[in-house]
Amino acid sequence: MTASVMAGDLNDGSVPAYYREVHEAIRCRTDEKVRVEVFHRLLQRTDLPKVVLDQIAEHVDVTDGFLSKVSLYKALALIAVAQQGKQPSPKLLENFIQELPKPQLGEDLDVLRMQPAQEDVLTLSQTLDQLLARDSVQVELIPEKKGLFLKHVEYQVTSKRYKMSVYRRYSDFDVFHEILLQRFSYRIVPVLPPKRMLKGVLTSVSESDFIEGRRRALCRFINLVARHPFFSEDELVKTFLTFSGSDVQIKLRDTYKKTGDEFMTNRVATLAKEYLPADIQAQFSASRELIKNVHNSFSKLRERAEKIAERSKENASDLLMFGRELSTLGSDTLSLPSLASSESGWGTLRQALKSLSVEFALLSDKSAQQGRREEDHVVEKLNLFLDLLQSYKDLCERHEKGVLHEHQRALHKYSVMKRQMMSATVQPKEQASVEQLESRIVQQENAIQTMELRNYFSLFCLHQETQLIFSYLPITSHILGAFVNSQVQGHSEMGQVWNELQPKLGCLFGDKNGLTAAM
Repeated sequence: MTASVMAGDLNDGSVPAYYREVHEAIRCRTDEKVRVEVFHRLLQRTDLPKVVLDQIAEHVDVTDGFLSKVSLYKALALIAVAQQGKQPSPKLLENFIQELPKPQLGEDLDVLRMQPAQEDVLTLSQTLDQLLARDSVQVELIPEKKGLFLKHVEYQVTSKRYKMSVYRRYSDFDVFHEILLQRFSYRIVPVLPPKRMLKGVLTSVSESDFIEGRRRALCRFINLVARHPFFSEDELVKTFLTFSGSDVQIKLRDTYKKTGDEFMTNRVATLAKEYLPADIQAQFSASRELIKNVHNSFSKLRERAEKIAERSKENASDLLMFGRELSTLGSDTLSLPSLASSESGWGTLRQALKSLSVEFALLSDKSAQQGRREEDHVVEKLNLFLDLLQSYKDLCERHEKGVLHEHQRALHKYSVMKRQMMSATVQPKEQASVEQLESRIVQQENAIQTMELRNYFSLFCLHQETQLIFSYLPITSHILGAFVNSQVQGHSEMGQVWNELQPKLGCLFGDKNGLTAAM
């Protein structure tokens, strides 16, 4: 080089070929940037004293954890100068009148680039037990009353992890859900139950049953969120579970404004393509089909479990009414006609029937308890997993209709602009309008590049969320265990009452009525 090299003049044409080789070896695969972690590993190869390395790093511009190509070239030149025993100063480079020196960095620079195999950020490696242990949140109803009328419903939300309780209304859950979708639009955000019963829809559900069903659904929602491997560590979730100020909704919005969406804060967001397997689309399609089948099967399991629980409740009602009818029959005060001779024993038998309502009331209570166990421990676990599966389905649709659709629309807009530009070069137009069109094309190219990065990050998150679904699949054994245990306990408790009732009937009516033998 015959002219001095200014820092701003460093480019592919003004640096030695070795500089370009180093950049090509360690740059990100998706663009020309170099991660600061990779750069620091490069510095360790120079055998320079730490104080000198600190001086070099001080003169290198780093933006959002990355070095530009020019910044890397500047760093390489400073390294080479320092290895010659000179002070690594940018001013020294400005006065360089010969070719920049070549730094000594050793062989095999490719190993400096962080490979997916070395940093496996794509794999979740979370078991169901680990997910469940993250937190357990209780949601209880606290109705506020104004006079004799219910004003609104408030919930006490208690987190086992944070060891505290806060009070939330449905609108707080609603805003939290909305912001969570904005912050983590590429991940499974559980569904919220409706605020009120749908008007015009025929239903046998009472207002109190609806409120209880909504409480259960809100409890499932917050537990899925609090146990999510990424949500659980986010400031938004901590704020919702711990903030006890006057307006949690404002606090949540302020928290989101400080962070933005996950693409802006995740350290691998712009590098997602590097970590994705080559057959990601095939893996996604196969997993989605499998999860769809699981979703269908679990929906049918829930339908059957709900019917079993409902039958237990109906059985409780029938047993109670059966006992009451026996009591009514025994309470008949009409005198016996002469045809009902004393030999029939009806008079004695009728008196004995009145006392049986107590045993049947106990059987009814045991059957009602059975129904509640089936509902609380079996149906609710099925509902929890089905909420997760439905949210995964929603995520897949967001990916296809959102990110992919916007990307295709941006490409179409870009092609239209290019055709307009070609037309402008053929047909003379005002210089200002041509420059405006060129500027719009550059802006659209940048938008497309960002959308492509977001598309890869969306796939990256989708791959992780698919793993999350598979991590939850062992909940099947929890559901089966709860179902079997509820049946064993229920049949045992009711069997005990029946067994106690049988000899009592024998004492009441005598063996001649055939209670101790097959009738």
